[in-house]
Amino acid sequence: MDSQFAGRQPIELEQAPLSTQPSFTETNTLVKQTPSSASEFTHFHGYFQDSMEMYAEQQIVTNYLDAHQDWFSRCAHPMRVEAIGLNGYALVVGRFAALGYELEPKIGLELLPQENGIYRIQTIPVPNYIPQGYEVDFRASQGFVEVPAKEYFQEGEFDDFEPPALITRVEWELNLSVALQFPKFIQKLPQSLVQNTGDRLLSQIVRQISRRLTYKVQEDFHRSLGLPMPKKFKKR
Repeated sequence: MDSQFAGRQPIELEQAPLSTQPSFTETNTLVKQTPSSASEFTHFHGYFQDSMEMYAEQQIVTNYLDAHQDWFSRCAHPMRVEAIGLNGYALVVGRFAALGYELEPKIGLELLPQENGIYRIQTIPVPNYIPQGYEVDFRASQGFVEVPAKEYFQEGEFDDFEPPALITRVEWELNLSVALQFPKFIQKLPQSLVQNTGDRLLSQIVRQISRRLTYKVQEDFHRSLGLPMPKKFKKR
C-alpha cells in the first residue's frame, strides 16, 4: 500500500503527518476494475483492524464516547468538521493528488448510539452536497475488553500515577469501500498502476479518518480525566 510508482509522482496528502503510530492492521484490500468508461467507477475495498487502550474501566470509557458532541470535532482536527443532526458529521478528509488526478472527498459519518456494548459508524449523505467522481461506504464497529492492568504495567513503572485495576481495550474494525470515477487519461494507463493509485488512496483515507482519530481520542480521553497519556504497553 505504501509503494510508489516508478517514474511517477506518488500520492501526497496535504496535511500534517501522524504524530504517533498506534497499532494498525490492514487485513485485506481488493480492487474491481469496471469497463473503461467515463461514466463508470473503479471499486476498491479494504478491511482494517486496530485497537487503543484507556486507563479506566469500561463504564468510564463508554460515558466519554457517548458524549461525542463534546470531543468529536476537537479530535477530528485538522479535518474540517460540520455537524449533521445529533449524531452525524461531515468531514473534509484532505486533498489527494496523483498522476495529475486530484480529489478532496467530503464524507458524512453517523456515530450510532451503542447497542449491547457495540458502537457503529456508518456513512450518511451530506446535506446539499453531491460527491463528484467518488463514492465512499464507511462501516466501522468497536467493542470493549477489560484487561487487568498488571498485564500492561510493571510494578513501580509510574512514580506519580497509580493505574486502575482494569484497563479498557477498545477494539475496532472497518470495512471501507471506495468507488472512483477516473478521468479518461487515467483509464488509459496500465491497470496495475491504476490499482496502486486506488490502493494508496484507500490507505490514506483510512489513516485520516481512523488512525489519526484513534490516537487523538485516546489523548483527549486521558487529558479530560487528568490521566497520563499511554506511552508504552506491554504485549501479552
